[in-house]
Amino acid sequence: MDDWPGYDLNLFTYPQHYYGDLDYVLIPHGIVVDRIERLAKDIMKDIGYCDIMVLCVLKGGYKFCADLVEHLKNISRNSDRFVSMKVDFIRLKSYRNDQSMGEMQIIGGDDLSTLAGKNVLIVEDVVGTGRTMKALLGSIEKYKPNRIKVASLLVKRTPRSDGFRPDYAGFEIPDLFVVGYALDYNEYFRDLNEYSGHLAFVIPVNFHHCPASTYV
Repeated sequence: MDDWPGYDLNLFTYPQHYYGDLDYVLIPHGIVVDRIERLAKDIMKDIGYCDIMVLCVLKGGYKFCADLVEHLKNISRNSDRFVSMKVDFIRLKSYRNDQSMGEMQIIGGDDLSTLAGKNVLIVEDVVGTGRTMKALLGSIEKYKPNRIKVASLLVKRTPRSDGFRPDYAGFEIPDLFVVGYALDYNEYFRDLNEYSGHLAFVIPVNFHHCPASTYV
């Protein structure tokens, strides 16, 4: 809920250099891990044990992508049919020299023309307004993949949303700025999960009302 008070920081351990910078824990690490495992099962059931091309959107999506792919591989190992998975990494840019380019620029990754006829799974950390993801889907669809699915660990409830919903969503959260589990603020807080293993998404102090430009 929007008024969810979260978990008290005293219930967790986290790096000392972040003392005073965090407000509360929104989603503990263990819950995130369990939810990702369930998402992997849903994806396998939906796609039908077909080969998958995974496109991970950097930077924030790498931790979610790594854990999701590991669960997908575990499901494949324990099934009677091997599912081939290839992972590629992309970054998205919609501006150059502080001026809007008017369309999405995809940085990195192999030749996207190889996506033709493939089952593509786009893995993202957060969907906010949905505009970035819709632009990416429009770019990928030009290469005529067999199907495209989107998995996002977080979906924000925001009045600025254009109505886009990912095919697989981990958690719906209030319109807050969150860090941890590879989500950062100017490269800070990205290490929370790796340090302690107990924190996932937390609210930094004084970041409850970040400007709209903060959100994707």
